Amino acid sequence: MRALGLGARLLQRHAPLRGFDAYVVGFHCAREDPHMQMEAHHFCKVVNEDLLQCLIFDGNTAAANLIGTEHIISERLFATLAADERPRWHPHNFELAGGSLIAPGLPEPVERVLMARLVNSYGKTWHVWHTGRHDEGPGDPLPYGDAMLMWSFNRDGEADPRMERDRDAALGVSMLERRERRRGLARRMHPQEGVDAMAGAFGGPVPAPPPGVLDAGGR
Repeated sequence: MRALGLGARLLQRHAPLRGFDAYVVGFHCAREDPHMQMEAHHFCKVVNEDLLQCLIFDGNTAAANLIGTEHIISERLFATLAADERPRWHPHNFELAGGSLIAPGLPEPVERVLMARLVNSYGKTWHVWHTGRHDEGPGDPLPYGDAMLMWSFNRDGEADPRMERDRDAALGVSMLERRERRRGLARRMHPQEGVDAMAGAFGGPVPAPPPGVLDAGGR
């Protein structure tokens, strides 16, 4: 197997994989199972102003597993989707305003520019392999079953706080610090479809989302 890998590197071109160098880390939950939550490491390629393509891994080391894909589109492209297609796309503004989506390794001002570019965008995410979490034990040894449509968190208290703390500690970042630095993004945010799609699914009271994060149905 090692020889196969070496031969491939020497003889084959990797054109489709070139450019997947924008690295962001966030959290996903399964659309039909809000308690299936995981850290998601995205390696993305900017196709154009309206589209990013991302490969999703369960970590950022050589041992990380490829667990899914995400396509990210602009608000402009989302508006062109058919009505029955839109419910498959999750909103991103809470992840941006709340500080949960980060770009490890980028200087903070550069990261802020990247996050500003993603304001009002949507993602369509499929996970094919639930590899588990280190604080909850292993998941499946192989990608079993059907692909799972994933969703974004849109309110405080929806994501497992242990998962958030562990990610921040491992990467040496502070979600709350980033939230404070991104307060200015709220002025650019528009109401988005899907913000309330899973409201109440996580149990307990449903808190109000932070400034700038509004469901389009509430306009």
